[in-house]
Parts: sequence; structure tokens; C-alpha cells
Amino acid sequence: MRPTDWTRILAAYRAPILSRSLFELTVTLVPFLAIWALAWAALSISAWLAVALALVNAGFLVRLFMIQHDCGHGSFFKDRRWNDWLGRVLGVLTLTPYDVWRKNHSVHHATTGNLDRRGTGDLPTLTVREYREKSWIGRALYRVVRNPVFLFGLVPFYMFFLQNRLPVGQMRSGWLYWRSAMATNAAVAAILGVILWLGGWQVLAFVFLPTMLLAAATGVWFFYVQHQFEETVWEREADWNVLEAALNGSSHYDLPGVLRWITGNIGVHHVHHMASRIPFYRLSEVIRDHDTLAQSKRVTLLESFRCARLHLWDESRRKLVSFSDAARRAA
Repeated sequence: MRPTDWTRILAAYRAPILSRSLFELTVTLVPFLAIWALAWAALSISAWLAVALALVNAGFLVRLFMIQHDCGHGSFFKDRRWNDWLGRVLGVLTLTPYDVWRKNHSVHHATTGNLDRRGTGDLPTLTVREYREKSWIGRALYRVVRNPVFLFGLVPFYMFFLQNRLPVGQMRSGWLYWRSAMATNAAVAAILGVILWLGGWQVLAFVFLPTMLLAAATGVWFFYVQHQFEETVWEREADWNVLEAALNGSSHYDLPGVLRWITGNIGVHHVHHMASRIPFYRLSEVIRDHDTLAQSKRVTLLESFRCARLHLWDESRRKLVSFSDAARRAA
């Protein structure tokens, strides 16, 4: 079936259900706040207990980001204004200026899989030829960037704690993006100031930081697996098609039920890219009703760990390969 045919079929799943949206928000936000308070209280018993609760709470923070993500696509509520204001509020909790993120993410959807339009809302990816043409310093730096310790350890901290503080990529696009970043920064600073005043540095160190860092690392990992798998698709501008790239360049990360719930079904990423207006809680309906999509570009949890060893796009073999594989082929 052609991607254009899927677009027509998937339109039937686009309508958000208000009662379901409010339910999903409630069962995510209320436990998040409750566990946060419990972890804070647990500091009087044990710092390790507080950290353990904070790490559990990272799952609810990831899910809040997924709700914010749906707001950015206008798929959580029917009214765009409701989506935007909820997204801005949640952006304070996720350290993500909503309007800046929404703009960058829309570029990601409009350019994913396009080799000639890389650089916004994606992870650095070179072709084998581009890598070989770089100096030894350039190759060394790219190896550092693609190292799993760097990608899933340092990059999440940089993105959520540093990059998100300024409207990176939108600095000349208007006041809206500066206002979004600065308002989010002010709200985050106010909340952290109150926490520091009432609870001291221990709350920041043992409750706030563990939750944020694990949630950020999880988010980067999921974004990685959704597009950085062996049989993904990249094309040059002349051959690129947005629907083909959505269906064939995005994975179906087939996860256990608990992880699907925590991540708001974002693993059904090929469907999401073909029809981003489908609410996250209806993506499971699509997979249930259409086995072709359930099996397409499927990556299991075990298989996904091998994706961390892929680094370069091989244009001749049309797949992602490792540094060692590219070197053996060159030899």
C-alpha cells in the first residue's frame, strides 16, 4: 500500500477525545506531583530512598513530555489554544520552552530522512563518503559525538539544561521564541528558588536532578532509536518524499506494555510521522487495526540496543552501518 493511501486511512483516528485526554493528563500529572512530594519527604529518612523515588518519577516526566509533544502537534485537544497553553505549562516541568520546541520539531517532521536538509531537530549523521572526506580531527570529533556515553550521557544534559535556555535556531525568527524561552526560564528559576528556599540543596540534588537527568536521557534514546536503525531511509532532495520518509524512515519501536504507557506510544513512530495529528492514546488502535503497520520497520527492545553501534549512512548499500563495518568495506 502506498503512503498516500495510509494518509487517507489514518485520518479516521485523528479526532482527540476530550474525556480521554483529561484522563491521560490526570493519571500522569497527579502521580508525578505526588511522587515528587513523597521523594522530598523521604529525604528525612534516606537520601537513597529519595533518589529511588525520583528515578521512578522520571517515567511520569517522560509521559508529561509526550503530552506536551501532542500539544505541539495540536492533537491533544481540538482547540489549538488549549493545546498551546497546556504545552507551555508542561514545558516548565520538562525544562523545554514550548514555542521554540514546537517550531524546531515541525522542521524535524518536514525534513526527516532528507540528506540535504539535515541539522534541525535531528542527531548528527554523516554519510560514509562525508566521513572519509573529513580531516582526522573532524573524524575524531564525529566519533566522540556518536559515542553512546556522549550521546546518552552528556547530550541530554546539554539539550535540556543549556540549549533549551535560549531559542537556539530561532534567534532571528521573532519575539515569540525569545518570549517562550525567557518565560520558561523565569518560571523554572522561580520554582527552583522556592525549592531551594524550602528544602535546601538536598532536594535539588537528590530529587530534582535524578528525575530530570534520567528523563532527558530516556528522551534522547527514544529519539535516537526512532530514526537511527539499520533499515531506515535517507534520500537526497531530488528523490525525497515526506510520506515515504515517514513510513520507511521511522521505526516501530515495539516495547513491553509498561514502557509503551510511559512513552505515550511514541514508539509507533512511523504512524506518528505519517499522521502527527493522531493523539498518542489512539496510536495503539492503529496498530491493532492494521497488522501491516504493526510489522513495518519493527524494532524490539533487545534489537534496539544494537542501534547504538550504528554511526554512518551508507548511500550505496542504503543502510546505517558502524565505523568498523565501513572500514572493512573500504579495505
